Amino acid sequence: MQALCHLLEASASLHHHLCPRQVLGVRLGMFAGELLDLNLPQTDKRLYTVVETDGCAADGIAVATGCWVGRRTMRVEDYGKVAATFVDTISGEAIRIAPRPGIRALVNDYAPEARGKWEAQLFGYQRLPADQLFSAHAVELKTPIEQIISRPGLKVTCDYCGEEIMNQREIERDGATLCRACAGESYFLIKQKLPRANVRELVCFGAQRTAV
Repeated sequence: MQALCHLLEASASLHHHLCPRQVLGVRLGMFAGELLDLNLPQTDKRLYTVVETDGCAADGIAVATGCWVGRRTMRVEDYGKVAATFVDTISGEAIRIAPRPGIRALVNDYAPEARGKWEAQLFGYQRLPADQLFSAHAVELKTPIEQIISRPGLKVTCDYCGEEIMNQREIERDGATLCRACAGESYFLIKQKLPRANVRELVCFGAQRTAV
């Protein structure tokens, strides 16, 4: 595990500043590594993380664990909580870690130089012992981790809208292959179809292609 200061610097570089929730996120990830006995941040895809917020803490967790949405090792289930569940995909062990209630009342004892509540949290969250800062519970995912990860690279086409579906996210219904939106699980409603954009030439990484 890298030193806390280096991980905080990496998280702050994503936001151009450091805030208390980034500190919590970094320390959440570090604590997960200790409890699961994993060397983090990872360079492989052994650890899978489900974060319960899409805010600053998520980036802190990503930096500390090496789990990223784009690498398919992190999922966001937005409960509005600075908490996360960490799954060892080899052993199957899963733990959920969250800040203990009332930790804001403790930070002043660990940050006597702080000039206000924000600084007290910023400094105090870095210094509080992990077992005082967090609670951790062994958990079981309602959806098996194998199903969450699925089989990357598989592609099918929705029989209704014609759009491509990746990673076994299709739904089979009455002999048809449907995307989740066409199966009635959409998070959006189509208001109107937009006009086709003007074709223009783009240069991307030295190769020319046509965008429509």
